[in-house]
Amino acid sequence: MINQNLKNLRRRHKFTQEAVAEKLNVSRQAVGKWENGETVPDINNCIALAELYGVTLDDLVNYRDDKGDTGIHPKGKHIFGVVKVGERGQIVIPKKAREVLNICSGESLLVLGDENEGGIAIMKTESLELFAQEILKHLENKGEVE
Repeated sequence: MINQNLKNLRRRHKFTQEAVAEKLNVSRQAVGKWENGETVPDINNCIALAELYGVTLDDLVNYRDDKGDTGIHPKGKHIFGVVKVGERGQIVIPKKAREVLNICSGESLLVLGDENEGGIAIMKTESLELFAQEILKHLENKGEVE
């Protein structure tokens, strides 16, 4: 399980075994043995590998490809599923998305769009407000805003 995950993640990131070994300060042979299932990396190397590939430690160690999924997702990134647009343009945000992102009934959401990519993004308005406050604080510290 972990050996296949290591091999798939390395290939997805277009790293050679030598490059991974260099980044973790181990031998190329060690990386090869991990990927072949001859040995497993110790916990410190697992943590370093999860950070290198931007995935959770749990996914690095436990992810199984037998679910017909799209592979290990980057840490903090999710695919919640497909929704249909209703006659009046409404969509239902999947329950898992609402739970993971803590979206509650009655909350205000900001909808952003990109005509060139044909996509939309939805975010909590409070997140945008916090971001805007951080920008203003930064500009004030630089003396660019009075």
